[in-house]
Amino acid sequence: MLVTGANGAGKTNLLEALHVGTQGFSPRTRADAQLVRLGADGARVALVGDRGGRPVELEVTLRSPEGKRAKLNGAQLRSAEQLRAEVATLVFTPDRLAVVKGGPAARRAYFDRSLSRLLPVRAALPVEYAAAVGQRNAALRRASLGLSSRDAVEPWSAQVVQLGSELVAARLEVIELLAGPFAARADELGLPDAALDYAGEPTTTEALAARLDRDLERGTTGLGPHLDDVSVRSESRDLRTFGSQGEQRLAVLSLLLAEAEVLAERRGVPPLVLLDDVLSELDASRRLTLAERIGAVGQTVVTATGADALPLDPAQLLLVTPGAVREA
Repeated sequence: MLVTGANGAGKTNLLEALHVGTQGFSPRTRADAQLVRLGADGARVALVGDRGGRPVELEVTLRSPEGKRAKLNGAQLRSAEQLRAEVATLVFTPDRLAVVKGGPAARRAYFDRSLSRLLPVRAALPVEYAAAVGQRNAALRRASLGLSSRDAVEPWSAQVVQLGSELVAARLEVIELLAGPFAARADELGLPDAALDYAGEPTTTEALAARLDRDLERGTTGLGPHLDDVSVRSESRDLRTFGSQGEQRLAVLSLLLAEAEVLAERRGVPPLVLLDDVLSELDASRRLTLAERIGAVGQTVVTATGADALPLDPAQLLLVTPGAVREA
């Protein structure tokens, strides 16, 4: 599906609504109040579709003071974020370039979100590990202030070691799942010999004990997968440092296409793919390659200012004008 319209007409808002309706949150902001039109007291996204040959109805409402609520096929969910376990949606926006060009935290967050989609049984691991690190840091600060003993840090150190080891193993599994498809999709888009490299190793009890004095002094845990990074490379070049913005864009697109492929294989149902302003900085040959590829990954919604931006005829063409969407 190609969504066209002038700049500022609301194309990105349409994609944001699709993301909120299928995932329970916005890819742009975590402040739900920003999703409500100025002067309105609430917002609602309702979607009707097909998932694996079965009809599906999704609804997310935002209203003060009730907060955010979601329904799946008419049944109330405990939280809107539960939608993520039912429907997979992948999104590209221009700010997603931070996955490659940004710091390690952006890449950790990206691959941990991939972990939750590809390994749903271990989806809670990143949150549980972060909570354990937070508790250990709090224990470190209390001990450094003389409010508790050094021994009070030990139980949290054990949690950090256990959960950190599980998180490293899960990340390595995700990287292994994505590496082959990522290299293939990147090669199609003209990014040769692309690779992902995660060099994280499980933290040991001995290693944490050896640096306890430094951690007490700083009040933070200075060792573990919360500090790891994933290298995104092409021809042995780290694209964060030595890649052009065009190459970084191709790498992010290749990651998204790779995950879409793996998700379809593992879940049996392809994800919804949302591509916002993805064509504007691609040359003609890469636009054609991308258009051919997205036709094979399931339903994809692409935004552009004009219908000529997509070199192939879309299955559906929509025109967005302020406050309205219609078939073109």
